[in-house]
Amino acid sequence: MRYMITLRVTAQPDTPPPAELMRAKATLGEEAAKSGALLDNGGLAPSAQGARIELTGGHMSVADGPFPDVDELAGYAVYQVAGKDEAVEWGSRFLALHRDLWPGWEGRVDVLRIFGPEDFGAPR
Repeated sequence: MRYMITLRVTAQPDTPPPAELMRAKATLGEEAAKSGALLDNGGLAPSAQGARIELTGGHMSVADGPFPDVDELAGYAVYQVAGKDEAVEWGSRFLALHRDLWPGWEGRVDVLRIFGPEDFGAPR
């Protein structure tokens, strides 16, 4: 099964991420890639550099960022794993690095299953 894990930042210190955190994130990413679990990952630019397209009442609108969301979507990773528990484990390990190596940083990861052909009765 494939899962997308998104990273949202809700609070962070006014300092850049510590070098130790960046090294630990790279090591975790290498481990996930070598295991075959990590398919793709990347950081995302602030919403000020994006746009939001909405459909409401049959009408579509486009608005440039920044978006008034409380937190900022900062990154994503796509994993191929046996199930949700394994995806949660990878997401938890990533979030724990921030907890342990960047005091004052706060955020969350969302673990979302990506539908595959098997979810719609199609052969794999």
